[in-house]
Amino acid sequence: MALRNGYLVDILRHMSKVLISVPDELLVRIDRAAKARKTTRSRFIEEAAQRELGWPAADSMDAAVNRAREALASAGPFESAGLIRRDREARDAARR
Repeated sequence: MALRNGYLVDILRHMSKVLISVPDELLVRIDRAAKARKTTRSRFIEEAAQRELGWPAADSMDAAVNRAREALASAGPFESAGLIRRDREARDAARR
């Protein structure tokens, strides 16, 4: 996604806006829970709907795991801490 003046451009391109009605007491609970999780009301409701619907679907998760396994099949064994250390050292050297 492109940046313009440090902000994402067209951030809501793939989102629909909806107007829903909920009881006041429920909205208070939603807002309280969203604040406790340090998220927005919209994100809280989105995540609740995803959990209720079983999102993402199990078959799509299985397909994603299979794609990841295929992509990494030729990587061979490696030690992740070593890779992280190497990247951190390269980053720190570039900053000097």
